[in-house]
Amino acid sequence: MGERINIKTPNGEFSAYVARPSAAKAPAVVVIQEIFGVNQVMRDITDGLASQGYLAICPDLFWRIEPGIDITDKSEAEWKRAFELFNAFDVDAGVKDIQATIKTIRADAGCDGKVGAVGFCLGGQLAFLTATRTDVDAAVSYYGVGLENRVPEAEKLTRPLLLHIAEEDQFVPKEAQAVIIAALKDHPQVEIHTYPGRDHAFAREGGEHYDEADAKLAGGRSLQFFKRTIG
Repeated sequence: MGERINIKTPNGEFSAYVARPSAAKAPAVVVIQEIFGVNQVMRDITDGLASQGYLAICPDLFWRIEPGIDITDKSEAEWKRAFELFNAFDVDAGVKDIQATIKTIRADAGCDGKVGAVGFCLGGQLAFLTATRTDVDAAVSYYGVGLENRVPEAEKLTRPLLLHIAEEDQFVPKEAQAVIIAALKDHPQVEIHTYPGRDHAFAREGGEHYDEADAKLAGGRSLQFFKRTIG
């Protein structure tokens, strides 16, 4: 279903996976990866958004470290590599690459001009920063890691943001969740949903903590949010 395109930046170019809907013109959604690169899970999410009528694009944000990372969560060696990538990743440069992706897909002949973003795990933090630092029209963050350190940036938030928080997230402890919720719950642009009993990556199909019911619930909320904000 998908194709690959290249996105140019002042520092070089990187690839992105694109899935197109049947409509000639549609709103776009940038899919922001987990720590496993643009893997099958991310491509499936991108394809799924296209089947819902969106022009979906998933950029390779690890390209500055190593282009083309495509690993799974199924082996200890892959987890080790994923955390090495996570620790080496430059978040600020990553947000600039997301802005380049937004600019590219907004100019695409198949885009109607509106662009949303959805991110998972590391991408959940990046989705929040995309909402505060780029010209994205709306953003969705799934179990964003490190968000508690980013909430001061909420003062720059002028676009709608939806947060999905797993209440038993091993990477976002209760204290961190409390900081995030206290800082953002009254923000006029922010909608927060928490998921009791759920651990990190409850929406990653095939993952250890996948929960079909809550993944569908969160997915439905995300689609409704995008319909409301970008069409």
